[in-house]
Amino acid sequence: MVLILAVVIIAVIYVVPTFLPSMWPHKTINLGLDLQGGMHLVLEVDTDKAVESTVERITQELQEGIQRERLSHIYVERVQGNKISVSIKDQKHVNAFQKFLDKEFTNLRILSRNRQEESVSMMMDLPDEEVKNIKKMATRQALETIRNRVDQFGVSEPDIRLQGANRILIQLPGVSDTQRAKELIGKTALLEFKLVDETVDPHKAEKEGAPPGSQLLYQMREDPTTNRQIKVPMVVKKRTMLTGAYLTDARVQIDSQYNEPYVSIEFDRKGARIFERITAENVQKRLAIVLDNHVYSAPVIQEKISGGEARITGAFTSEEARDLAIVLRAGALPAPVNILEERTVGPSLGTDSIRKGLISMCVGGIFVVIFMIIYYKGAGIIADIALVLNIILIAAGLAAFQATLTLPGIAGIILTIGMAVDANVLIFERIREEMHIGKTPRASVDTGFSRAALTILDANVTTLIAALVLFQFGTGPVKGFAVTLSLGVLSSLFTALIVSRAIFDYFLISRKIKTLSI
Repeated sequence: MVLILAVVIIAVIYVVPTFLPSMWPHKTINLGLDLQGGMHLVLEVDTDKAVESTVERITQELQEGIQRERLSHIYVERVQGNKISVSIKDQKHVNAFQKFLDKEFTNLRILSRNRQEESVSMMMDLPDEEVKNIKKMATRQALETIRNRVDQFGVSEPDIRLQGANRILIQLPGVSDTQRAKELIGKTALLEFKLVDETVDPHKAEKEGAPPGSQLLYQMREDPTTNRQIKVPMVVKKRTMLTGAYLTDARVQIDSQYNEPYVSIEFDRKGARIFERITAENVQKRLAIVLDNHVYSAPVIQEKISGGEARITGAFTSEEARDLAIVLRAGALPAPVNILEERTVGPSLGTDSIRKGLISMCVGGIFVVIFMIIYYKGAGIIADIALVLNIILIAAGLAAFQATLTLPGIAGIILTIGMAVDANVLIFERIREEMHIGKTPRASVDTGFSRAALTILDANVTTLIAALVLFQFGTGPVKGFAVTLSLGVLSSLFTALIVSRAIFDYFLISRKIKTLSI
């Protein structure tokens, strides 16, 4: 009895906050997307862009390697998306370049090689297996990055998983600001530091295009007199001096002078060394801070900056600064993502689902309770007490383990109601058989529980195994059904074999009754 009382008290402690949150501030039962409303997204990762980004990085590494090896008259550029074109204008550098290629870039595949009088041209790309691996890793990295962003966004019990080769399914229960969530999830967040090309007139570049080695970007500024956003053109060098890959932290702070939020960022040791070298070599030059090809700020480097700290300023609201810090901390997406499917489930729809689910559970429970009282009389009341406790234990388990209750989960609870009384039916029928052959009530109860226990265990353990398999391999609604079914099986075993037996023992031993109402 002490064990039963302790279990009941603990269960009530976990259940009360869900129904009376002001009375007992503890964890409540998490409701799924179908019950409390929220957001459903299916994203497609543009894995081709991930391949192009990898080829672009290799192209830059080739150019830097050629300069490091002091090889002249060699021109490298990315062409046709994911191919690398190499033009060697001087024959005497062909062998040296080939040795450099074999040493540093063994993963490149040579597609073609053309020799002319004084020059050699080559076309290279990545092997098919390497491209396949890049696409696979891009999707998995995007999944982890999005999961990190959502976790920092503060969504309770999100469902984020792969769907097919390059799609990601996202369900965010309880999210009301869907536009903000989409922007946070879908932002590539590629942070780059690039030098401003002061030799080019930005307005001229708008008309004629940026010269080779530079690119035209824009910075959004707010006009203080009109409060309008102004699109300011800016020409920056294509070469990226530093990326956000070296970031260790990003947090929101308030500028004491202007009382405006900004994002403070910190680099790791390697990033700090690179940033210190960049600022030392480019004093009095402007360094543009670029996020997803949008210039946030372009301050003039006044002196060498050591310590690995910088700040990103802009006309931020507190919410925008917080979201920017989240995506920078979580890391950049390896490739852009496109929204293929978007659904918003309103809270009213969820409320209606809860109401209908609870009504069906109550109606089913009432019929079961009435049937047990009519058919098994006093013993039926004991079964009904165990049934009520069974439902309380399931609710407590959902709250304690912070599992998510979904509409299929409610169906699992309704199924458990039938399974719970099924165990009592087996016991009661066995007790009746023992009483019919002339045994005393106490001996009948002892035999009934001992003989039926093995059958009940067999039936419930096999159901539990099936539920665990559903939980392991199922997704979404299937997993929600498996959770409540598993909790229901465990609680029904406890209530049928321990609670019901304790009540029978109380009346037969403590109250010393001579007859059973069964």
